[in-house]
Amino acid sequence: MFFNQSISCPEAKSILENGGQLIDVRSPMEHAQFTIPGSKNIPLNDIGSAEAHLDKSKPVVVYCQSGARSGHAQMVLNSMGFADVHNLGSIQSYFNC
Repeated sequence: MFFNQSISCPEAKSILENGGQLIDVRSPMEHAQFTIPGSKNIPLNDIGSAEAHLDKSKPVVVYCQSGARSGHAQMVLNSMGFADVHNLGSIQSYFNC
């Protein structure tokens, strides 16, 4: 399966500073253990319900543990009509910025 390329941490932070939405697509348990402050947890299995939780007019940044789930979430969100979706990839990339 092809995953879209991840964006850099500085790019992600810029998007978030300008009103972007930060989504953690890991499980609720993973999210509770360690997360990026201000992120919303919408597990990959529930990403189909994202329209109820997100504003399609604002950019979305997704992340997970390794980048695989967030890459999949990015493709699903794009197919749902979210036009501005970015894959941060691994949660660690944010903290290593």
